[in-house]
Amino acid sequence: MKIHPLITTSDALAELCERLAKANFVTVDTEFMRENTYFPELCLVQIADENEAAAIDPMAPGIDLTPLLDLLVDNEDVLKVFHAGGQDVEIIYNLTGKTPHPIFDTQIAMMAISQSEQIGYSNLVESWLGFSIDKGARFTDWARRPLTERQIEYAIGDVTHLSKIFPKMLRRLIKTGRGEWLDIEMEKLADPENYRSDPDTVWQKIRAPSRNPAVLGRLKALAAWREAEAMDKNIPRGRIMRDETLADIASHPPREQAELAKVRGLSSGWKDNDIGRRLMHCLADAKPLTEAEMPPRTPRGAPLGKEGALVADLLKLLLKIRSREIDIAARLLARSDDLELLAAGQRKNLPILEGWRFEQFGRDALELVEGKLAFAVVKGKLKMAHIDKIAGDREDPAIVVDDADAGAPVAVAEDTPEETTAQD
Repeated sequence: MKIHPLITTSDALAELCERLAKANFVTVDTEFMRENTYFPELCLVQIADENEAAAIDPMAPGIDLTPLLDLLVDNEDVLKVFHAGGQDVEIIYNLTGKTPHPIFDTQIAMMAISQSEQIGYSNLVESWLGFSIDKGARFTDWARRPLTERQIEYAIGDVTHLSKIFPKMLRRLIKTGRGEWLDIEMEKLADPENYRSDPDTVWQKIRAPSRNPAVLGRLKALAAWREAEAMDKNIPRGRIMRDETLADIASHPPREQAELAKVRGLSSGWKDNDIGRRLMHCLADAKPLTEAEMPPRTPRGAPLGKEGALVADLLKLLLKIRSREIDIAARLLARSDDLELLAAGQRKNLPILEGWRFEQFGRDALELVEGKLAFAVVKGKLKMAHIDKIAGDREDPAIVVDDADAGAPVAVAEDTPEETTAQD
């Protein structure tokens, strides 16, 4: 593979992108700094196909990134391959208002062909290519110039290794027939809504201090105000005010600015400075939430009760068994919230009851909560078995305790024949 010197001119970048636009895929990575800014500061972009690789310096004087950004967001013929690419996609969205498409994430893909939940890049390289990478430059200051040869070599390695891994991974996905399982996951990664900052909805990510409409109205107003302040100053929102302080002020609003000096988490200067005055104006203008704006009374789903919680635990056990049997990450098959909703009686709008997830897991999960399946120990391994099969295959039926209230079998059958397992 040809490795280019660091690209610092618009002409060299345009020529590179013209060649890469003819590739079937490109692997992409970025280096950035965001410890002291609201928006991540892009410091380096690495890109490769199967034949060449380069690092691009977006901080080089006068460089025009348009050809690169056009390749990433407008060229639908080239697949863009990332590893754990959420933050990389966010940076591209901030620059263009669009996300890379079509897109492929090798960390997500690994969940479909192994039980790895969030495999790191170094482990990915070791698993697929059989060697360890040098992590020495990982925590470097990418904004400092000039970049060293070691930094550039380390950075380019991220995309050259990935360009070798991706074709191998793609062949595995095709062989196992699991490529289509990932389509929805990749579209979620590319959804611009994931990266759009809306000050009016930021409050929903903060732990609500109460369900009082007036308190929540102040929380919403304060969160939006803080977001605007952080964006305007380009500093992390926590530098303005921590979530805990914001929630405390929403619950116990000061009557006058001087009282801000007593608020834990704020400096005494807030009692008479401009930002303190803006905060007080924000509180004065805050309106209670309307009934339509109020959050649901429960986080997501319905209260389970003691018996329902036991059923949810059984579903989680089933999930562990099935993920092990078919060698897939449990989190890709089902989320805990969805299992609790199923245990609570919900049957609509659950991903586990649709498409491939239903075929691989949802059907058995549904039969478990309906009392048609039980757990069984087969040659020392925990598996699933149909209750009627257990009874029909043995003179001395396996012991199955049916919890009528929970609606799911909760006991174990010993030495059940393998043909009665759920996989069959």
